Amino acid sequence: MTQDEMIAKLTEMLQIQQKLHETAIDMIKPAILAEREACAKICDVLAYHPEFASDATKLAAMAIRARRQA
Repeated sequence: MTQDEMIAKLTEMLQIQQKLHETAIDMIKPAILAEREACAKICDVLAYHPEFASDATKLAAMAIRARRQA
């Protein structure tokens, strides 16, 4: 195998690796968003619970949902 052939093969492998990485991100992202929303909903419930109600729980829900924008 010549040096040019090896460089071409390595370039191809790097492109495949990049595509796999992008595909993994696309598959994982919905699960991350769903988990964040579930956590925010727990904070929403706690914000109105007599024992745990506070501005902190309301802010926590807002902060979790804001991460969706990042």
